[in-house]
Amino acid sequence: MASLLLCLFIIGINLIVVNSTIDQRPLIIPLHLSSHNSIVHRQLDDRRRHLQQSHLPYRPNARMRLYDDLLTNGYYTTHLNIGTPPQQFALIVDTGSTVTYVPCSNCQRCGRHQDPRFQPKLSSTYQSLKCNPDCNCDNDGKLCIYERRYAEMSSSSGVLAEDIISFGNESELVPQSAVFGCETVETGDLYTQRADGIMGLGRGRLSVVDQLVDKGAISDSFSLCYGGMDVGGGAMILGGISPPPDMVFAHSDPFRSPYYNIALEEIHVAGKPLKLSRKIFDGRHGTVLDSGTTYAYLPRQAFSAFTKAITKETHSLKPVHGPDPNYDDICFSGAGRDVSQLSKAFPEVDMVFSNGQKFSLSPENYLFRHTKVSGAYCLGIFQNADATTLLGGIVVRNTLVTYDRADNKIGFWKTNCSELWRRLQFSNASAPPSASAPTPAPAPLVSSSSNTSVEIPPSLAPDGLPPNILPGAYRIGFISFEISISMNNSSTRPNFTEFAVFIAHELEVDDSQVTNYFSMVHLLNFSSSEDGYLVRWGIFPAESADYISNTTASSIILHLKDHHHMQFPERFGSSELVKWNVEPQVKPYVFFSLR
Repeated sequence: MASLLLCLFIIGINLIVVNSTIDQRPLIIPLHLSSHNSIVHRQLDDRRRHLQQSHLPYRPNARMRLYDDLLTNGYYTTHLNIGTPPQQFALIVDTGSTVTYVPCSNCQRCGRHQDPRFQPKLSSTYQSLKCNPDCNCDNDGKLCIYERRYAEMSSSSGVLAEDIISFGNESELVPQSAVFGCETVETGDLYTQRADGIMGLGRGRLSVVDQLVDKGAISDSFSLCYGGMDVGGGAMILGGISPPPDMVFAHSDPFRSPYYNIALEEIHVAGKPLKLSRKIFDGRHGTVLDSGTTYAYLPRQAFSAFTKAITKETHSLKPVHGPDPNYDDICFSGAGRDVSQLSKAFPEVDMVFSNGQKFSLSPENYLFRHTKVSGAYCLGIFQNADATTLLGGIVVRNTLVTYDRADNKIGFWKTNCSELWRRLQFSNASAPPSASAPTPAPAPLVSSSSNTSVEIPPSLAPDGLPPNILPGAYRIGFISFEISISMNNSSTRPNFTEFAVFIAHELEVDDSQVTNYFSMVHLLNFSSSEDGYLVRWGIFPAESADYISNTTASSIILHLKDHHHMQFPERFGSSELVKWNVEPQVKPYVFFSLR
């Protein structure tokens, strides 16, 4: 049973998931004890780092794409390069781990993973760390070593080494020297997983984030954005960003525990608070946010109240058995296969923080798809035998999560994470300022409206634009336009996925790609009012192209100019084109302006 694994959730542990499927509860718990002295050292390090950060000039960031899927693979990975020349590895991104490690060529017992093992002899910059008072040493007293043991008897151990790490072509952060683990033995799920290793993003001196911050390479912050149900992928940014104006923040206390905790006070289901003491989410380590854990785990009383509230709000659905008879999953059928329609069958859930701010969860943030019954879903929230509330990756799907370590807060903002990598582009605000010029405050490249998409900054607006008047000095990156929609039924929200298909048809854009999340027609932003919706769309080049050809752009623009009243099925109500823009191609791609 899922909750039995949580019995091993004791003081000082580090939480990661290294291998899972929907029918196997993915929770692996390293038994890594944190002493009082280590917490004191971390407090001193944090204060010193905060003082240093306040005087540092512009700092770049590392923009990295995420791969895999939370519930299919049990984790998300990113590609990290190690060595000179670089050797690439697929590493699980884990905020509950502090060590980054990969299998070494001399590994005595390592499984077969996604990429070849690391070859120290092929890297001209590789150096083993010599035994010193700040590390654990091998039996010969020559080399620094690390060891991580896990509750279900898997483990990772090896030597600590230093080499150059790099972050891919899309990152403006130059390669950096960093300490990592070169595995010589791995057991259990670490041995059988497809991913090569772990990228530790937690609090600790060996964490990739801490090392980059200590070098002054990035500001003391990073962000993760996990793709939604059935889609996967996403994005990661190592370094600071300018957050969206309506990002919801929760306080995070770095001195309470080594984990990224948040000050959660209440949970509401369908607008009604669960009848619980506010202290229920403050037990043991508090409410811990861990990117490496798949599901969410609540203390017994909170779990009971939550499941009863959800069941009460889903009376129109039929209870069914879970996909795995070994687990007593709570599942419902009759909701249909369209994830975008789940909010019609399942209630909204709100997390209310100690500062009064509220973050809303959609059904995909607490459900996983039943693997054996079509149109059925199961709760991805389980009971924790421990007093700690543990929020895994399921809770933050399609959510940009910013770990602002400098200001001790964690931000949440709903967006389409799977398309984030594609849509967000480089801004002049993120370019390094000259030595003599003052550093301006960068404008955020995100929308201030509360919805599930990312706004792209406005650019050059065309004047009239038949084909021969298209600006020829730059290539066209995408075309944006706004449509106002007045629904016949004010309580009905339009199906934007279906809407994109009709837009593609109206504008004679190839709609065969619409089902692909790298399709040409994208929902960028929408806002709602009593009169209906104002929706901003973008037409992007196909995945294989970097820009839209002038011929294609001219055809699309002419159709826009000739279709101020676009023709859609009656169920969408009336719609009207409001305005449109041609946006230039700008490279390299990035996510947000830097601070």
